[in-house]
Amino acid sequence: MKILKHVFLLSVVVVFAMSGLAYADQSRLFVTVTGSDTQDRAMPLVLANQALDQGSEVRVLLCGDGANLALSDYEAEPFAPRDITPVDLLQRLMANGAQVEVCAIFLPNTEHLAEQLRAGITAANPADVAAWMMAPNTQILSH
Repeated sequence: MKILKHVFLLSVVVVFAMSGLAYADQSRLFVTVTGSDTQDRAMPLVLANQALDQGSEVRVLLCGDGANLALSDYEAEPFAPRDITPVDLLQRLMANGAQVEVCAIFLPNTEHLAEQLRAGITAANPADVAAWMMAPNTQILSH
């Protein structure tokens, strides 16, 4: 009986440990970038890269002036201290598995075409984005 009790307690500990690991594996960060200022664009992307480096799944939505980062001919200005641009940060995110999209209303309300977007960036599907945002363990960073 004592052995069964220990086996039971051990199995409970294992189940709780596994659920903690599952929770950690499901950490997600949803980031919107809307600002026109270099710092307003860069800081959310810096934090998104840090979250990705720490094991979070990251999805980025570029809207308004922030959507200009998605345009293949857009040149962003570098910022100190690393002398990199928000575009560099965005490309690092994509190279490491982050999903990056422009708002669904960006292309229809500008003169830009889907062909002008950087490789790997598409227009977002609002229903898909909303479902992703509402999923458990999703943190939202909006700027």
